[in-house]
Amino acid sequence: MKTAYDVIIRPIITEQSMEDLDIKKYAFEVAKDANKIEIKKAIEEIFGVTVIKVTTEHVRSKAKRTGAYPMGKTASWKKAVVKLSADSKNIELFEGMV
Repeated sequence: MKTAYDVIIRPIITEQSMEDLDIKKYAFEVAKDANKIEIKKAIEEIFGVTVIKVTTEHVRSKAKRTGAYPMGKTASWKKAVVKLSADSKNIELFEGMV
């Protein structure tokens, strides 16, 4: 049985994700085997908010130069963008970033 903290790995702090805060969209890196229902329940449990929509995306690995013959790769991961309801409170984790 996975806990909510096993599903949600970390928040994603980028310029694009900071622009979406005013429409209550938050981005997180999640476990690769997590589905939308598990992600929704984990966000609601951890932050005490109401989630109305979850979109997910698999971010593929990229080839990286290592300076030697064998080409390296970055890790692949899964991204989730969570939309909160209008009457829901904001997530405090992102408050000081804007």
